[in-house]
Amino acid sequence: MKKSLLAAGLGLSMALSGVAQAKTMVFCSEGSPEGFTPSLYSAGTTFDASSQTIFNRLVQFETGTTKVIPGLAESWSASDDGLEYTFNLRKGVKFHSTPYFTPTRDFNADDIMFSFNRQWDKDHPYYAVGGEHLYFGWMGMDGLIGSIDKIDDHTVKFTLTKPESPFVSNPIASPILAPLTEYADNLTASGNQADIDFKPVGTGPFVFKSYKKDSMIRYEAFDDYWDGRSNIDKLVFAITTDSSVRYQKLKAGECHVMPYPNPADVAEMQADPEINVLEQEGLNVGYLAFNTEKAPFDQKMVRQALSMAINKQAILDIVFEGAGSVAKNPIPPTMWSYNHAVRDYAYDPAGAKSMLDAAGVSGLKTNIWAMPVQRPYNPNARRMAELIQADWAAVGVDAEIVTFEWGEYLKRSNAGEHDTVLLGWTGDNGDPDNFMGVLLGCAAAKSGGNRARWCHEEFDSLLNEARQLTDQAERTVLYEAAQEIFKEEAPWVTIAHSVAFKPVRAEVTGFKVHPLGSHIFYDGVDLK
Repeated sequence: MKKSLLAAGLGLSMALSGVAQAKTMVFCSEGSPEGFTPSLYSAGTTFDASSQTIFNRLVQFETGTTKVIPGLAESWSASDDGLEYTFNLRKGVKFHSTPYFTPTRDFNADDIMFSFNRQWDKDHPYYAVGGEHLYFGWMGMDGLIGSIDKIDDHTVKFTLTKPESPFVSNPIASPILAPLTEYADNLTASGNQADIDFKPVGTGPFVFKSYKKDSMIRYEAFDDYWDGRSNIDKLVFAITTDSSVRYQKLKAGECHVMPYPNPADVAEMQADPEINVLEQEGLNVGYLAFNTEKAPFDQKMVRQALSMAINKQAILDIVFEGAGSVAKNPIPPTMWSYNHAVRDYAYDPAGAKSMLDAAGVSGLKTNIWAMPVQRPYNPNARRMAELIQADWAAVGVDAEIVTFEWGEYLKRSNAGEHDTVLLGWTGDNGDPDNFMGVLLGCAAAKSGGNRARWCHEEFDSLLNEARQLTDQAERTVLYEAAQEIFKEEAPWVTIAHSVAFKPVRAEVTGFKVHPLGSHIFYDGVDLK
């Protein structure tokens, strides 16, 4: 390990040579991004590397809260019937200049039209470039949006097919917007359309400089950023997949911020005067999803039995070091509409075995897909899979543990290749629909965001009805009923809601733990 750390430190020192006078912040990120167009992907790793650095959204969330504030839109309004949303765009917003593109104009409505039509209009010249726009499909936006109209250079109007109360926060504030037109036209003219996803140009606080997969991403502060230049001159993502190595780099001063520490290391970090451990109760859930399109997981009784066979408290104690709570619902207990009355499945191996026998299931061979990266909702998926594997073996189920590289893992599970899969979610906006609709709705079952591939008509009807209401109390009643159905049907084993720990070096100031899981290096972040 010492040799690995020395090599990593030497590589980082070489990468930063010549910039000693600049304020350079190093983030020991947990993995490589899948690309740099956020609408094509769904992982927080990718959003950190693209939507939080290179791009902006029409509206965004205030750092550290779920409050929606202006972004590229300085104001917005909705019609009385909830079907029309008009966004008034900010003037004077500049695009990045790079060695491969020099803008000739400021941001305007054409750029918003490009970004949303790329995800929505199948005839758009960039619709099929790079692959499927996952998040857009998961949220059912293709059926919700009736039209997108440019009113003038600084006004855009969305007309919906039905009222959608979370529309401004989800999808408008979601990290899926990559607004640009002129750059895309240049790439089309040169025949290099694919470059749009790997040589990004945006309006955000940092300019993309270079990327070496599984090694490093380099950014520089954008001098002409519309909201003021970053305090940080240069930002480096030092990609470090092993949490123990990230910790060693943090202690050595080779990085300033690290995500997803090993829970067993937190106490030692808290005792180190050179490290500040920030923490916040996570707006997240970790789960195991059954592929309900595959037998025998198409049987509710089997899913219930396998849920009962898992000792979730042991997982919380061993994998999370007790830093969190056992999950029973698909939304965290800090979220409005959480149904406290729902009863979880008790850990009952004998009862689980009897239910499997009653369902005619014996000698079952299956798999558990385990993530290759640490996430806030699962700090050690491999260990979690081993514990579940042992619990299921006790009731006669033989489960093989399977894993892939992170991008491949997401792609294959999105396509439904798994029997069961460990995943989770950190909320994007604080609305229950962002969990239940995106992860469990029928539209998401078709597009892959619903890894259980579970479509329940009554559950989905409750979600659709809740989206069309604006009164939170009325929406709460519907979401509480939906959670009852979810627990009865058991498409997931809900595992845990974790506490989010964020270790930073003592010289870092202004960094905030964001409840939506993002790592934001603008908005007051600095180095002493």
